[in-house]
Amino acid sequence: MAATVQRLLVVGGNGFIGSAVCKAALAKGYQVTSLSSSGQPFRTPKGHSPTWTAKVEWHAGDALRPETYAHLLPGASAVVHTLGTLLPDTKYKSALAAGSLPGFLSAFASPSNPLEKEGRGNAYETLNRDSALQVAQAFVESTPSAEVSVGHPRAFVYLSAEDIFRPFIPAAYIETKREAELGIEMMLSGRPDYRGVYVRPSLVYHPHFRPYTSPVAALLDLSSTIHARLPSTLPTPSNILRALAPVFPSGTTRDSPVQSSPLEAVANALTLPPIHVDHVAEAICVVVDEQRTDVRGVYGVREMRELIGWAMKGQGSAHAASGV
Repeated sequence: MAATVQRLLVVGGNGFIGSAVCKAALAKGYQVTSLSSSGQPFRTPKGHSPTWTAKVEWHAGDALRPETYAHLLPGASAVVHTLGTLLPDTKYKSALAAGSLPGFLSAFASPSNPLEKEGRGNAYETLNRDSALQVAQAFVESTPSAEVSVGHPRAFVYLSAEDIFRPFIPAAYIETKREAELGIEMMLSGRPDYRGVYVRPSLVYHPHFRPYTSPVAALLDLSSTIHARLPSTLPTPSNILRALAPVFPSGTTRDSPVQSSPLEAVANALTLPPIHVDHVAEAICVVVDEQRTDVRGVYGVREMRELIGWAMKGQGSAHAASGV
């Protein structure tokens, strides 16, 4: 009997990380479908669509409106949700892709929230949390078609993030990411036919598609390497920040899923290496493999590197992936 072809639905498949997932999944032999608001194939910053995009099914739909994509869910053995925003003004994405530093700084400094002006609520809540919960709910409620292999739990992969951007980025960014993780995990509780995986990359970079991320990535990589090689008893910058963290308030509400001080986030940024977008995509392709039923829960940078066989020299073996 021929092996069943795994079918992957990537929400946000024409975006920065979503497109990398589509490309990597095709290389693994998956059948790939992309869902995005435009339904257009991925294009490079210069406006070209690579040859691999011809092998992806591109569909338009609204993640907040299941009726626009419900017909795609029965045929999916796994769903990868990559929608999200780092800043309230999502124009920073196009600025990064175009290599426009003034455009990025303008979006960074802008207090505006285009989604609120459109009557769609807060950008963080809408894109980072609500869209993921809506897609996950629709996925769980869908009945797998005959094309989907039985006997293996269907994976829902949520692209989350390490807590490294506070206080430079509003706490709402990481709070809504954690709220989405918790909400999805509660949704899948008691459902052995589904498994939730929450991928938490650090700074994701690409020298060509997002050129301004490379210098920052190089500095953070150097910092993480130096910290990893120094004895843990030394007063390194990260250790000093963690020691001072209890003195400073978290800056979050009492009900927030993120109660640590922003100094902890800065310390994380100094010790966690950045990760190339292709490595994030490679790890996600391992995660969605229907044979890897052991992969579930939270996967940070170290666990992601273990998945793709990248040894963390100078650092202890990563802890086992934990549940949310």
